[in-house]
Amino acid sequence: MLFYSTRNKNDSISFAAAALAGLAPDGGLYVPAEIPQYKTSVTSSLGGMSYIEIAFETIRPWVKDDIPDPALEDMIRSAYPFSAQITEVADRLVLELFHGPTAAFKDFGARFMARAFSYLRRGEDRPLKILVATSGDTGGAVAHGFYGVEGISVTVLYPKGRVSLLQEKQIAGLKGNVSAIAVKGSFDDCQRLVKQAFGDEDLSKRHVLSSANSINISRLIPQAAYYSYAAGRTPGAVFSVPSGNFGNLTAALYAYKMGAPIARFIAATNINKTIPDYLENGNFLARPSMATLSNAMDVGAPSNFERMSAHFSWEQMRRLILGASVTDAETRETIAEIFSRSGYYLDPHSAVGWRAVDHLAGGLPAKTPRVIVSTAHPAKFAETVEPLTGPVPVPVSLQKAMERTVEAVTIPAELEALRDCL
Repeated sequence: MLFYSTRNKNDSISFAAAALAGLAPDGGLYVPAEIPQYKTSVTSSLGGMSYIEIAFETIRPWVKDDIPDPALEDMIRSAYPFSAQITEVADRLVLELFHGPTAAFKDFGARFMARAFSYLRRGEDRPLKILVATSGDTGGAVAHGFYGVEGISVTVLYPKGRVSLLQEKQIAGLKGNVSAIAVKGSFDDCQRLVKQAFGDEDLSKRHVLSSANSINISRLIPQAAYYSYAAGRTPGAVFSVPSGNFGNLTAALYAYKMGAPIARFIAATNINKTIPDYLENGNFLARPSMATLSNAMDVGAPSNFERMSAHFSWEQMRRLILGASVTDAETRETIAEIFSRSGYYLDPHSAVGWRAVDHLAGGLPAKTPRVIVSTAHPAKFAETVEPLTGPVPVPVSLQKAMERTVEAVTIPAELEALRDCL
């Protein structure tokens, strides 16, 4: 399996090289030269396979030239002592992706990535420094996934004052080989700084750098597995995907292209609706992000659009993806309504996914299953959820995270300041 930059198809590299580089030298994102297909025996058996089995069959064709099957199987079993879970709520199904150690879907990608990096860098003497920008949940998942991994340090950049207290404690509370930088700006500023750091000659000489955002192909590929897992159990469904940087939806598209029985997708955004606007008029217009209750989706210039457009034309995307944006007022209304009707807690991001289906209900076939992709545990956003529902049960992992103290350096959104920190 070979990968090339979204900005240069002429130079192909291996999975190992693409994963460890993170971002291509020209600033593009690595994509596969071709998207592998499930064997017929796999697609016909998805409904009866375990999560571990589906993850193995999903990831294997992308990495088989660099990671032998026995090592891959060990990585997957180690990464996933938890699984995705499907719950019936009212007239829909909720794909719960928050049963990992940081109670967010990012655990599925980050935990595999940490193990892949450890394997691919075996025997290396020079330490690896991972830079990651987060709008909320990515930082905690990456920090936890790489915490204590020998020979690798992690620096997480997050927008100061734009993440929840729990998210900040998950990002900046582990310490050890994990450090945190609070940037005076938005997630887009954090993402820009990471990309600039990769292109900085001085930093490249001093450090071996890589990224753990969804710009890194090794974090994206494992996320395709939970879509195939859910599709096997609800074939022909429409998946409503809360979307910010659009890595999660890109992973869903990879699952679809591999052969998972999925009907369509909904790109559910908050008021940062760059992609819904693109789907409507064909013009991709990046813009400054605006702060919302669903802060992990506060992205005005989604990086993974480059991957989406590398594989699909605008016309193809419009046939496969519906776009909808949801306001904060609608998000609150949805959280309160679903709890009142069903006793089920939605976090703000999952509420955006739920409300997006309501916006598009007239365009969906009546008997098509609707799957809401639930990306985070509601307890992570208790300050938003509890005034609408009352106390939210808190998983043990989050109780422990709340006991941590925050240690972070605050910098302006300037490369020189980041360079000084690193």
